[in-house]
Amino acid sequence: MGRSLGDGAVTMSRTPLTLRRYILRLTACAAGLALLLVISPGIGTESASFGWWDAWRAQLGVRIDPDELSDRPFVDMDEDGTVSDEELSGFVEMARHIGFGQRFARSLLALQVGITLALCGATFQVLFRNPLATPYTLGIASGGSLGALIAIRLGWGITVLGLSGLSVSAFAGGVAVVGIVFLLSRGSRRLTSNELLLAGVTMGLFCSAMMMLVTAVSNERTTFTMVRWMMGSLDPITTIQGMTLLPLIVPAWLVLIGSARALNQYRLGDELAAARGVNVGWLQGACVLVCTLATAGVVARCGPIGFVGLVVPHMVVLVMGSDCRVLLPASAMAGGAFLIVCDWASQLTMRLAGWTSGRQLGSATLPIGVVTAVVGVPVFLALLKMRRR
Repeated sequence: MGRSLGDGAVTMSRTPLTLRRYILRLTACAAGLALLLVISPGIGTESASFGWWDAWRAQLGVRIDPDELSDRPFVDMDEDGTVSDEELSGFVEMARHIGFGQRFARSLLALQVGITLALCGATFQVLFRNPLATPYTLGIASGGSLGALIAIRLGWGITVLGLSGLSVSAFAGGVAVVGIVFLLSRGSRRLTSNELLLAGVTMGLFCSAMMMLVTAVSNERTTFTMVRWMMGSLDPITTIQGMTLLPLIVPAWLVLIGSARALNQYRLGDELAAARGVNVGWLQGACVLVCTLATAGVVARCGPIGFVGLVVPHMVVLVMGSDCRVLLPASAMAGGAFLIVCDWASQLTMRLAGWTSGRQLGSATLPIGVVTAVVGVPVFLALLKMRRR
């Protein structure tokens, strides 16, 4: 048996959480996530003639034998039966560009977004003591969507320092809604879960009504752009562009995972947690603040992507238990893996549809929000049935 992770810790699972169990569980999650990232350069919409192993060899500069490529499509362009040095160089450059410049960069963005949404969702479910809480509970998605729709309607397409007017407007809208929620719930000496939830629902309904108003006064082309944005997107980007979220989401990761022990005590009730040295007001404020900034950044970059923050924490609880010291980091890694797989599905589904229908769909992809909903709804219903049993 390994030693305990700390004196006074709350055991939230069926068996005591020892250091050995903690390391094994998180190592298993990390290994699965690493495997997905390793094969991600070989999965995408483009019908290129290479796989993940070819992409890694091209990226790392490992020599590729031309004889291996003689029967590959789109390699022997002159069809003389041999692969020349020029054709080999073209293959290597294509594998490097598509595998890492597009596919791997997209998977890294999905990883960041999945980690953030699942981690914030798990934290809100504990903080609000509500299993249906999501990162969007306080109206961040509705506020961000309203800001984005206003930017689309007014044509704010200018980009400054790599940030588009649409992204800035969406971020500001999400943060502003949460600020208003806090103003509406200032009646008591300390924020309560019910006050925050009711204020968040109210502001979400108001923003939804305003979104319908903005849509109603827009033309067909603008309306289509609005609807497409609200479905969520992980459009192909460069690795550098995908890193613009890090200043907002990394602090949230550190604060939330660092608050795991305090959240375990918070589950027992405000009074008991305070008696054990937890500053409940600071815990609530810090968690809501970092979750707001991180989630608003995700919505500004990718649009509202649902069900990740709702479904993934429930799946992790069933497998890992509800101890926040495992729940939070495991939910983060599982959320990243979940969204990477959903992104693959969004790309491969259209290619499969084109193959079955005999149509050329090119590099078309399903909106990622549609895929997470199609996958998340039956999974969540199955989890509810399992919990009832």
